[in-house]
Amino acid sequence: MQHASLTTERWAAFAPGQRLLMIANELNRASARMAPEDGRSRRLSYERALRLTDLTIQLADRPGLRRELLRWRDLLAELYLAEEPRAEAHRDVLRALLLLSPITATQLSILG
Repeated sequence: MQHASLTTERWAAFAPGQRLLMIANELNRASARMAPEDGRSRRLSYERALRLTDLTIQLADRPGLRRELLRWRDLLAELYLAEEPRAEAHRDVLRALLLLSPITATQLSILG
């Protein structure tokens, strides 16, 4: 996995908003892989997003953000476990992530 060797220390070098944007980038990659034949690629994108989310949770210094990230992670895990996640569910999960920070909320326009 691409992010398997990423350390907490390296991830901490990024600002919290940047971390969320990088997770969103993985979900954006998965957005292009919603067809049934793209299941393996989509799952790999979800795996990377889960790994980055776990690192972000470890670094969350605000209890409220940690709580919301843990809840959001459950939504992402549901997508990961679904054989064929619905595109609307995927968009909703991405939207929920982007709403976690004022910095990332500026990117909501990518959802159309």
